[in-house]
Amino acid sequence: MMNKPNDIQAIAFDLDGTLVDSVPGLTLAAQRMLTDLSLPSVTCDQVKNWVGNGIDVMIQRILKAVGGEQTQLSQAKSAFNHHYDQVIEEGTKLFHGVLSTLQTLKENNYAIALVTNKPREFLPSLLKSLGLAPFFDLVLGGGDVIKLKPHPAPLYQVMASFGLYNDQLLFVGDSKNDITAAKNAQCITVGLTYGYNYGEPIANSHPDYVFDHFADILTLLPCPKIAPTK
Repeated sequence: MMNKPNDIQAIAFDLDGTLVDSVPGLTLAAQRMLTDLSLPSVTCDQVKNWVGNGIDVMIQRILKAVGGEQTQLSQAKSAFNHHYDQVIEEGTKLFHGVLSTLQTLKENNYAIALVTNKPREFLPSLLKSLGLAPFFDLVLGGGDVIKLKPHPAPLYQVMASFGLYNDQLLFVGDSKNDITAAKNAQCITVGLTYGYNYGEPIANSHPDYVFDHFADILTLLPCPKIAPTK
C-alpha cells in the first residue's frame, strides 16, 4: 500500500490526453484547415505527437510538417478555429473512469481545477457537452493565465484561488509539460501513461506517481479528505 499524501486539499487536471481523447477532433479540424490551404493532409498519429503546447504551437508544427509557410499561420489559425468549433464536441471523448472518479472526489470534498493550454473559448460548451462542467471549481484555459504550461504560472494561480500551499495541491497530467509545470510549482505530480506525450513514456519526466488508469488516483488520495492542518 503506497503512502498517501494526506495534506492534499485539491486536485488540478490537464484536459487533452488526461480527461479526454481530443485527437480525433483536432485531426479532423487540421485536415479541413489543410484542405482550405491546398496543403497535404496529416494523420491522427501525427497530430497526437503535436498536442500539448496549445493550438497555436500545434498549427505551427503541422505547417512545418506539410511544407507550409509560416506566413500562412494567421490564415491557418482562422481556418482551424472555424473547423474545430464545428467538430470539437463529436471529436472529443472521455477516457474510461473519468466521470465516476471526479464524482468520488467531489463527494469527498476535494476542490477540483482544470488547467489546460486549450484556448478558453472552446471550454464552456465542451465541458458542458461532456458532463464535466459541474465538477470544476476553477477552469483555466489558454488566455486565462500569463504563461502556458510548462510554465508554473497556472498552478500558482490555482493555489492562489484555493488558498493552498504547494504541498496541498496534486496535479494530474499526461505530458512532460504537465509534470514540468507542477514540479516547478513544487506540487505533487501524477503522470498518466495512456495520454499524449510526444511519443515518450511519461515516466521519463519523473512524476511522483505513474498510473495506467485514471481511476488509480483514488488509491492515492484519502477518502474522505483529511482536514487541513495548516
